[in-house]
Amino acid sequence: MNQEEEKRILEAIRLAELNTSGEIRVHLESVCNKDTLARAQEVFHQLKMHKTALRNGVLFYVATENKQFAILGDKGINEKVEATFWDSTKDLVLHHFKKGERALGLESGIGKAGEKLKAFFPYQQNDQNELSDEISTGH
Repeated sequence: MNQEEEKRILEAIRLAELNTSGEIRVHLESVCNKDTLARAQEVFHQLKMHKTALRNGVLFYVATENKQFAILGDKGINEKVEATFWDSTKDLVLHHFKKGERALGLESGIGKAGEKLKAFFPYQQNDQNELSDEISTGH
């Protein structure tokens, strides 16, 4: 991703987190050499996303070269959203990815996740940003 795309994604995260105590992260790496969801779970723990107070972190994991993608929500948000929510969000992101619109795909998915987080985990007056909004990267 180029700098302009990264800025758009960071802005989408900022806007999504504006009205929620939830936390959203994006992790990019070039290749995923194992099951995509298993790798996303590893990254989730490496980024300490399971340590949020309300267990309401959401990870968007992308392996760019072999075109792997996963969304992973923590226990708190998974207990609240309907069973099909993550699949429909993934479909929305992939729809854009297939057209070469990676940043727009992530922005759309982040926005959709942010709306759910806002509904179930509204912003609290004493809310602190528990995790960095920066895009993390791997191998």
